[in-house]
Amino acid sequence: MTSTRRSPWLATGYGLGHVLMVVPLALLVAGASLIVGLSVVGLGVLLVRPFAPALAGFAGVHRRMAASFLGRDLPEARLTRTGAGPWRQVIAWFGQRTFWQLVLWLLFAATGGLALSALAAGLPFGIIALVATAFGLWSSGEAPLWVSLLLFALGIGLAPLWWYYGDVFMRLRTHTEAAILRPDPNAVLEQRVADLTASRADTVDHSAAELRRIERDLHDGAQARLVSLGMNLGMAADLLDRDPELARQLLQEARHATGAALGDLRSVVRGIHPPVLADRGLIGAVQALALDLPLPVTVDAALPGRPGAPVESAAYFAVAECLANVVKHAGAQTAWVVIAAPKNRLRLQVGDDGRGGVRLDRGTGLAGIARRLGAFDGTMDISSPDGGPTVVTMEVPCEWSSPRTTLSSGTG
Repeated sequence: MTSTRRSPWLATGYGLGHVLMVVPLALLVAGASLIVGLSVVGLGVLLVRPFAPALAGFAGVHRRMAASFLGRDLPEARLTRTGAGPWRQVIAWFGQRTFWQLVLWLLFAATGGLALSALAAGLPFGIIALVATAFGLWSSGEAPLWVSLLLFALGIGLAPLWWYYGDVFMRLRTHTEAAILRPDPNAVLEQRVADLTASRADTVDHSAAELRRIERDLHDGAQARLVSLGMNLGMAADLLDRDPELARQLLQEARHATGAALGDLRSVVRGIHPPVLADRGLIGAVQALALDLPLPVTVDAALPGRPGAPVESAAYFAVAECLANVVKHAGAQTAWVVIAAPKNRLRLQVGDDGRGGVRLDRGTGLAGIARRLGAFDGTMDISSPDGGPTVVTMEVPCEWSSPRTTLSSGTG
């Protein structure tokens, strides 16, 4: 068992947390016992349907606690839902390795795991109790002096043991939980394939929607203006000899229509791939975007180079959509963008001091961003309590095209 030593106070806190969750643990043990007992008459299987998800959820809480204590991510072993009837679902669970891992974890958590947590949590309280008891016996005179001295020495002697080795109990428990709840590599691979399949479908749907949007913008914008331009030029040619003044007006209108059509085309091009993104990179494009917004936006960025063009484009449009949401929905006074590159990942944070309450399912466009980033194995995390502030954190794995470091900090 190797890991970084943790604070004994931290180990005591985690152990106390496990001890305080003994009631739901006892209920799960009672449920498991009831299932085993009723299985003799064939009724226990009926209880597996609600029992298994409850056990998985409780084990997930302990897995996250173990990951937090160890300071590293622990992959999750998930129960696979088939969508079939209750009997078929239960039979499918019996055939899954994850189900039996959860059962094994419950046995450990209710026995050795609980004992280890009790030791981690109880050792400092035991030291305090020994010292307090020794002082009480000495002050009351109800016991010989040597008893008080013995209790006091025992408490003082346990103090360095707890201080230097108090985290061993929690490390032993959390490492054991991590080993028990480790997902099946084949299941992880299957889940990864399923995620990639869903991500590919979302990407295809998004691309089709983008093509329809571009077609609509061209048809309703530039194409309509160019048709009007052609009609004006035709009428101006017919009137050039008969009514030069009216022909001049039509030519002026045609000139204005040309400028408007060029503006529509530029807008469509910016929607596909902004020229500023190609010219100045992600940081410059985000800075230019921030300057066009009606509220001050601070941009702090540091990148070791430029990501690949698809990732760069997706990142730019993700930031653009987040800032558009800030302007439309947040009621914010200020906003900020942080762009960083930890461990070969592109990290984007967009925050504001608005009203908060942002959710993926409230039609703010964030769900579309999550799907677009998912195509690159990216993630999105939203922190937005009611009353604000809102911080949207997005990360995408990427490689950099040049070794130079780009630094920037400014306010739009």
